[in-house]
Amino acid sequence: MIHSFLMIGQSNMAGRGRLGDVPAIENKKLFMLRNGKWYPLSEPVNYDRPFAGISLAASFADEYAKKFDCEAGLIPCADGGTSLDEWACGGQLYTHVVYQVRLAQKVSEIKGILWHQGENDSGDIKNAETYRDRFIKMITALRRDCGLEKVPLILGELGSFLINYPGLENGYFKIVNKQLAEIAQALPNTGLASSEDLTDNGDNMHFNAVSLREFGRRYFEKYLEITAKPGGF
Repeated sequence: MIHSFLMIGQSNMAGRGRLGDVPAIENKKLFMLRNGKWYPLSEPVNYDRPFAGISLAASFADEYAKKFDCEAGLIPCADGGTSLDEWACGGQLYTHVVYQVRLAQKVSEIKGILWHQGENDSGDIKNAETYRDRFIKMITALRRDCGLEKVPLILGELGSFLINYPGLENGYFKIVNKQLAEIAQALPNTGLASSEDLTDNGDNMHFNAVSLREFGRRYFEKYLEITAKPGGF
């Protein structure tokens, strides 16, 4: 059975790396969910916008399939530009994820949740400082509603280049990154992938394709750390 992974968050999870900037991942054991069916993986996996591109999830899945010699599938649910409040329990995005999970559970075994979001919450001090509690409330409900309480959750830091994005010069994204680190410590089976030294695609907002390939590998390293712990998934 295919081992599958949820992609949730905003644009840097959906992927804005430019197609053609990195070699295509050629692995016949990789798949993506479309209308409840598995199709061979091709990028963009998470087609939330016409300019969607390379995502970190593809290299994560590639590493997973190679390590465990199995088929790996991605369940794209990320939506660019969304705030954490838009992912709250009962909202449209949340409900969509639950629906996609139920479809995926019929044809795969969900092995992990990949999350990257926070840029939208980095322009306001209140949103930044309450990110931890709001996220924990949402993800706890989502894990429960999907029956994924013990499934590993991997978070990713926001990029330091955000300091140069208009409206984010205040550096509140650093508060969000601190909150993400606290979340990884507070929640079971949760890890945080570092964005250190990763670069943007020239817009001071989105990781470039090369960095996203590396980011995906860092997500996978965190996944291995979690699953290697006593009592890990």
